[in-house]
Amino acid sequence: MSKQTITVIKGDGIGPSIVEAAIAVLEKAGCEFDYEYVDAGLTALEKTGELLPQATLDAIARNKITLKGPLTTPVGEGFTSINVTLRKKFNLYANVRPVISFKGTKARYDNIDIITIRENTEGMYSGHGQVVSADGLVAEATSIVTKEGARRIAEFAFETARREKRKKVTIVHKANILKSTSGLFLKTAREVAANYPDIEAQEMIVDNTCMQLVMNPQQFDVIVTTNLFGDILSDLCAGLVGGLGMAPGANIGADCAIFEAVHGSAPDIAGKNLANPSSVILASIQMLEYLGMQDKAEKIRSALADVIASGDRTTRDLGGSFGTTDFTAAVLERL
Repeated sequence: MSKQTITVIKGDGIGPSIVEAAIAVLEKAGCEFDYEYVDAGLTALEKTGELLPQATLDAIARNKITLKGPLTTPVGEGFTSINVTLRKKFNLYANVRPVISFKGTKARYDNIDIITIRENTEGMYSGHGQVVSADGLVAEATSIVTKEGARRIAEFAFETARREKRKKVTIVHKANILKSTSGLFLKTAREVAANYPDIEAQEMIVDNTCMQLVMNPQQFDVIVTTNLFGDILSDLCAGLVGGLGMAPGANIGADCAIFEAVHGSAPDIAGKNLANPSSVILASIQMLEYLGMQDKAEKIRSALADVIASGDRTTRDLGGSFGTTDFTAAVLERL
């Protein structure tokens, strides 16, 4: 059997150091991958004049699996978000953001275990109809929801729940106000839910969901929702378990997947050996699970959990005073 090749985009800012940490962890855990390194973001822009060079796109298409650090899209200079571009180009319609409580983080809650599944290509992010009037007084954007898009993401959510032996899927919407778009999403998700009698389907309006997540987050299991709501709710969920440093994300399509840290590139601490690599390590755990390597995924997760719980060489955001390399060494020792 030939080795799986993983496309690796180290990214900008703290990206290279945390991605290198994650790869060291994968290798120590006995994952025998080949890695193909390509550039995107500011690093690529400086080298090639493009944020997303063709060689990078070719590698993603060829290898099907990508591990990616945070990328910087220059703000307000007419550049489209690289993440949005990748999702559209490879039709990565499902954004999967799990959050799990780790003992030892300075989080407000313990025993949180929620997966937010967000439609990744439609809604307010479809990029259609963004116009500003000539006098600059009126701006408008079009939200597009298709029945096919809604069905696909709802099925993905219920299939995920069934595969991971979850009990409940909460369909989050705003159909009381956005009767057309959110209404179609809710109606379609209900139709899908009917095919999964073994899983409880709950419906919740997005504003109430935000309140419930803060007041009683333990009631949630799997959340499925549209693009904009999912973007906001998944960050809120990350806040429940200690912030974006503890939150990985996966973008999954029919035959291609990108696993990433969801936080930014933190240029202010780049090169200072301060960053917590947990998000990319957690993203690589997601990648292993996607590849059916559950045993390796579990091994890494328990090593990471033990480092954080014992406070052994943890980074500043976890209450310690150590850097990326020390933290990574602590995880490697446990493997």
